[in-house]
Amino acid sequence: MSDGIKWLAAWDIPVAGVVFARGMSADELAVRLGGVLRETTEPTTDGEVEHLGMRGRGYGVRGDGVVRVGEDAGWAFAVEYGDSTGADRLEEIASGRVDAVHYLPMGSRPPARFHYAKNGVLTCGFGIGEEHRRWGAEPDLLLLELIAGEVLHPDGSQNLPPSREHHTAYQERSLGVLEQRFGLSLPRAVLGEARLPAHAVRGTPAMRTGPEPDHRQIKAWAASLGLTWNDTGGRVPSHVREAWNHVARQDPKETV
Repeated sequence: MSDGIKWLAAWDIPVAGVVFARGMSADELAVRLGGVLRETTEPTTDGEVEHLGMRGRGYGVRGDGVVRVGEDAGWAFAVEYGDSTGADRLEEIASGRVDAVHYLPMGSRPPARFHYAKNGVLTCGFGIGEEHRRWGAEPDLLLLELIAGEVLHPDGSQNLPPSREHHTAYQERSLGVLEQRFGLSLPRAVLGEARLPAHAVRGTPAMRTGPEPDHRQIKAWAASLGLTWNDTGGRVPSHVREAWNHVARQDPKETV
């Protein structure tokens, strides 16, 4: 039995989104997002992505983006991290008789967003919780399903949740419509301990997942300062690496 996607309503993990594509492999989805297959990492968990050395987005400067890819329920999927490319490339991903879905998790304001593209055309999109405002080449593609799922009233207006209903439960109704219409599923283990190939899709993150050569040296230095972290394959957390590099520049003898 698949995990579906309704559970994404409670998604509070700092990822950039998820892309689904039907009609291609996970490897091809990674390439269409900007990845290079020969530069994939060893299978990586969600928690290990933070050790890939991604640079954050700055004013006027794009950051690094990484995706972890897999397949489930007849769809390839890509979980996005950092400054990824799914929102920018959805129509390109959907070219050539391909269906593509992008889900952007957010809070209630701004809302999470759904987009569906097919054959290279953005077909339908809306905010979760604002389904009465739809766009795309076929904005009413899911209208009947949204009404049947009690997300919208029969006249197409928003069926706002009662004050006693938690916002997450309301989002689950909308995601349930998408899950049923498209057969979407993302295994819960993907955001746990499941290991998947990771690809850089924007920028130049350090895409190594094996032990870093100076890992033990830095860990001993950090421990002398009272800094510790959960060891994940011999990788140094980015904030510790930055502190180490700073000390090395200021006083190289401190890091010898």
